[in-house]
Amino acid sequence: MAHLRSGRWRALALPAGLALVASLGLLPGTATAEQGAGGPAYSSAPGAGPGLSYVVNTGTDDRTLASVKRAVSRAGGSVVMAYDKVGVIVAHASNPDFAATLRRTRGVVSAGATRTAPLPAASTTDTVTPLRLTARQRKALAAEAAPGADPMEPLQWDMRAIKADKAHARTPGSRDVTVAVIDTGVDDTHPDIAPNFDRGGSANCTTGRPDTTEGAWRPTADESPHGTHVAGEIAGARNGVGITGVAPGVKVSGIKVGTASGFFYTEGIVCAFMWAADHGAGVTNNSYFTDPWYFNCTADPDQKALVEAVTRASRYAERKGTVNVAAAANENFDLASHAVTDPLSPDDGTAVSRTVDPSTCLDIPAQLPGVVTVSATGAKTLKASYSNYGLGVIDITAPGGDSAAYQPPEPPATSSAVLGPVPGGGYAYMAGTSMAAPHVAGVVALIESRHPHASPALVKSLLYAGADRLACPEPYPIDGDGDGKADAVCKGGREHNSFYGAGLADALHAVTR
Repeated sequence: MAHLRSGRWRALALPAGLALVASLGLLPGTATAEQGAGGPAYSSAPGAGPGLSYVVNTGTDDRTLASVKRAVSRAGGSVVMAYDKVGVIVAHASNPDFAATLRRTRGVVSAGATRTAPLPAASTTDTVTPLRLTARQRKALAAEAAPGADPMEPLQWDMRAIKADKAHARTPGSRDVTVAVIDTGVDDTHPDIAPNFDRGGSANCTTGRPDTTEGAWRPTADESPHGTHVAGEIAGARNGVGITGVAPGVKVSGIKVGTASGFFYTEGIVCAFMWAADHGAGVTNNSYFTDPWYFNCTADPDQKALVEAVTRASRYAERKGTVNVAAAANENFDLASHAVTDPLSPDDGTAVSRTVDPSTCLDIPAQLPGVVTVSATGAKTLKASYSNYGLGVIDITAPGGDSAAYQPPEPPATSSAVLGPVPGGGYAYMAGTSMAAPHVAGVVALIESRHPHASPALVKSLLYAGADRLACPEPYPIDGDGDGKADAVCKGGREHNSFYGAGLADALHAVTR
């Protein structure tokens, strides 16, 4: 299965020849553990079905939790991790009737398989290769930069779009604020990330149980650079090297949830939200959808359990003071419509195209209560051709990049995608709502830096109030299919609409109001 496709991490290859990762060398002129230390396991009794992972949602009182854990064992499963505070149990089992059995158990609210592929999943097929600038090209870029700026800042049209450059003249943000990047892992050795990296807030949650072994949060050489890029967009240090993030003075942690195959399963997401909340993260960035279902239909007992588990964990994080930010995805879907076609699910097995109602079949975590849902714009501040939208669904927008054929950047920027760091000390361009969400997460971090005692509700109110209002544009063709027809129609007024929500995130407002 080839990832880095539309929707997977919400980063994508763009039309008109814009590569997901572009060579900068070609730029002209320039919880409770219930499992032993050996790791999660599952029953492999003769005649059993494939080993799968499950979430079991229960009450949170001690008696119910203890009873349900015993029921897990009786049903042939093993508890990998029990998040008692929210009543979510992660379990592995080979019994094909495991979920159905647990659903009939007293105290169980819902239970479901988190995947359709047996454990472990297949190996990754990523082929992304980061590339570095030569010393000569770095010097040429530095000559274009303002005094005190990092050498690649002239290429960061996205930072100028949200006035991050002007915000930095006032403050880079507070070291007391940490943004948790829930993603494919973060390379904390990168020179633009190392100065701001929070090891104590980092972990590997891919199994559903946090692993804090040194470096467990890093992607391997065969895994996606996605999380490292996102972390740099948020908090790339202003240190005379490479790029600058939206909030270069705050801390960033890495919570790895992407498996070796590139999947983001429910058990990892639950673990990540719980870990971030319990380790002081003021913000989480979520540039992914929870596999294997693009949309999780609550009429299906398995998918209902996944929605319930992630909802409990994300709400727990918000109760602990965390603002959760999520990308809206890249299919140009109207998420406020009554029917869209989901062609991707299940994406860890054989996908079957299905028509779903986004009001009852949810993209999680983006459509969960309390989550800040972010659409993407290009360099001309129009909705990106790929970005999902929806009146009452999109909360705010930010730069995610688009094809230069639609939205070329102003010089000296040369690419209409977003520049950021990748593992190994390199830099690359990526585009998608994956890149838009970290801009918003960075602005939230700046708000929290200025208002350290503000509740998540107040922080979100300040975020929306400070956004630059964007009125609906006239309908226009945006997908390049040449038919001359509008591919998406914006609904709503200047104050709030289906393309941009409250408007474009504004970093300068975040540090001055």
